[in-house]
Amino acid sequence: MSESKTDTDIIDHASGHRERLRARFRKAGIDGVQDYELLELVLFRAIPRRDVKPLAKDLIAKFGGFAEVLAAPIERLVEVKGVSESVAQELKIVQAAAIKLTQERVLKRPVISSWNDLLSYCRASMADEKIELFRIMFLDKKNILIADEVQQRGTIDHTPVYPREVVKRALELGASAIILVHNHPSGDPTPSTADVEMTKQIINAAKVLNIRVHDHLVIGHKHHASFKSLGLL
Repeated sequence: MSESKTDTDIIDHASGHRERLRARFRKAGIDGVQDYELLELVLFRAIPRRDVKPLAKDLIAKFGGFAEVLAAPIERLVEVKGVSESVAQELKIVQAAAIKLTQERVLKRPVISSWNDLLSYCRASMADEKIELFRIMFLDKKNILIADEVQQRGTIDHTPVYPREVVKRALELGASAIILVHNHPSGDPTPSTADVEMTKQIINAAKVLNIRVHDHLVIGHKHHASFKSLGLL
């Protein structure tokens, strides 16, 4: 009869797996690991000794992908067996670091030359939000991004936006132009009739004070819509 595995055997196996996975990541980077393995690497810090592969796979299955796991609210993360408050907090720290990295690539830089980075930042910070957020990117005369602010937080399908407040804040910051951004928690970035009407109101209010609205971006789950590209500006 074969002997059952001891706790030491399990720990040794987990340790060996961790070292092999870390070595593969060092050699090949992100292209050398699957989503659940990248999540394992993150979980190693929060759970020092246990085999976290099953947990990583459970999280991916529940939320749909690596990015979706990081974006999930703490109260939903802890619903998964094996995820404590401290584990959930570790995941949120990684998400915050990713957002900060993309933000640093666009702040104080000309928007035109960093447009793809701007879109990446908007997707990282908004695509998986469960409520609508309305943010404004403020630009100076050289189209350099000088500020990025979430002005309103709404519900799952609506955010109240006040054109006067948008223009007032632009004046306070000395902005010459703005880019409007909001997300659609439904995942579909198609602008609604209300989106189009609200954008027109902001354009009219801004025009009086010589402030340009360069674009209005709607961020969906996997895609985005640009008012400028759609001919809506």
